[in-house]
Amino acid sequence: VAARPDHAELRRIMEFIVGQPISDRYVPLLEEELAVEGRDLRAPEWDAGSLAPDRPMRVVVIGAGMSGIAAGHRLGQAGVDYVVYDKNDDVGGTWFENDYPGCRVDVQNHMYSYSFAQRHDWPQYFSDRHVLVDYFRRVAEDTGVLANVVLRTEVASCTWHHDEDRWELVVRAGGVERTEWADAVVSAVGQLNRPRFPDINGRDDFAGPSFHSGAWDHDVELAGKRVVVIGTGASACQFVPIVARDASELTVLQRTAPWLIPAERIHSDVADGFAWLLGRAPFYAQWYRFWLFWRGAEGMLPAATVDPEYPPTERAVSARNDEMRALLTDYLRVMAGGDDELFEQLLPDYPPLSKRFVLDNGVWPATMRQEHVSLVSTGIERIEADGVRTDDGVLHEADVIIYGTGFRAADFLVPMQVTGRDGVDLHERWGGDARAYLGIVAPSFPNLFFLYGPNTNIVVNGSIIYFSECEVHYVVESIRMLLEQDVRSMECRPDVHDAYNERIDAANRLRAWGFSSVSSWYKNTTGRTAQNWPFSVLEYWEQTRRPDPDDFVLR
Repeated sequence: VAARPDHAELRRIMEFIVGQPISDRYVPLLEEELAVEGRDLRAPEWDAGSLAPDRPMRVVVIGAGMSGIAAGHRLGQAGVDYVVYDKNDDVGGTWFENDYPGCRVDVQNHMYSYSFAQRHDWPQYFSDRHVLVDYFRRVAEDTGVLANVVLRTEVASCTWHHDEDRWELVVRAGGVERTEWADAVVSAVGQLNRPRFPDINGRDDFAGPSFHSGAWDHDVELAGKRVVVIGTGASACQFVPIVARDASELTVLQRTAPWLIPAERIHSDVADGFAWLLGRAPFYAQWYRFWLFWRGAEGMLPAATVDPEYPPTERAVSARNDEMRALLTDYLRVMAGGDDELFEQLLPDYPPLSKRFVLDNGVWPATMRQEHVSLVSTGIERIEADGVRTDDGVLHEADVIIYGTGFRAADFLVPMQVTGRDGVDLHERWGGDARAYLGIVAPSFPNLFFLYGPNTNIVVNGSIIYFSECEVHYVVESIRMLLEQDVRSMECRPDVHDAYNERIDAANRLRAWGFSSVSSWYKNTTGRTAQNWPFSVLEYWEQTRRPDPDDFVLR
């Protein structure tokens, strides 16, 4: 058995793998991620039964998607009594709900996976949703979480009772409501599961079938039909090429062109030789994941950062951002195949990284070049019985309309009613502008924790699963604090919450998505960036190690 490398040796190996020096701040995070001893270094180092044997602690987790499964696993490891409710027929969250053709992840799966359930036999580098749903179901089974999941059950409301320091929940299943109690509530309801329809005149006037990609109607036959797709975001760029195979005519109505990032392997199977290395060569899989992790830890964040002296414009926000624009523009020019009109339509008019980019291996431009496919960038005037009329007066006839217009990502926790201390309504408090300290806790709502909450979306660096694991770690350590200090509730202080959000807002204004005026789901109805984390993965990891008691009112 080889001896474990000491700290200095391990760091030298790390720097060799990534090909550059590593900051001292990163080393503890990277050692945890690598887990060279094969031990889960993120597992709770405490047990509720030993820490507070006479103290009941029941936690309700709402949602059995990626974050909810992680929360259940870590709570179970800590010996905390918990239950997970989900409204769906199975676990998997957004991957279970979004079953449109072509749906797949756009982060490589050797990193888009739990640290505690790494898989070496992914069939493709970027798996489709069927593989992902199966992965999350297997993890839920293997960790014992599935035994604590109650499906087809919705939490309608949560109400804090100050006199008892507990949450009262109204739970609905099969049309029947019941009441139960919890010492803490973890919301893992996600952001990308409530379809957003555009505000277009006449949307209800269309005579044929219409549906949103997030609620795909598989009973609608598309073969030989005239199909109009509204939207060219990430989902549309995945399903449109497949719809084009069947439709007799396909019209794609585009409001804003996406920046395409070349990704040759987006649909590729993992090569046999590489799969052999991952499964057989000792530590190869761990080091490969480590390399992916490092490459994504900062990712494209420097290219998204505004340089006030550049100066930033609606073309580019920095010299590095402009270099990225030039490279991506060249890619679009080549992919347009000499069609100048198509090139102009494919070319975005905003800085790269201002909104969600799309990974592309040439399939999107190739689809737009097909004779029966039309890309239309004229605005929509209204929807009529026979199709969609654009602002130039042209009626684009349709048998079927498909909306690829994204989700109501800024409507956190909707439609659940949440009432905190002194009868404060969460949605009224937010007023359409959701905020939380670390994206996890909010004043007036003791013992309530959000996963994938406000400003915890990462769009240019890292994996959202890693971010979720950081959040879950903070939540589990918060439960530990409640038990360790023998207090019934913890409530975030308003001054801590407000100072944090001022810092987040200031940083987001210095990112391409905050500077640019382009429409994006990153922003809510107030125009504030309510989704994105503007810093590095390291900074979030550092801030979520342990809750600081001074950040809370404990009672």
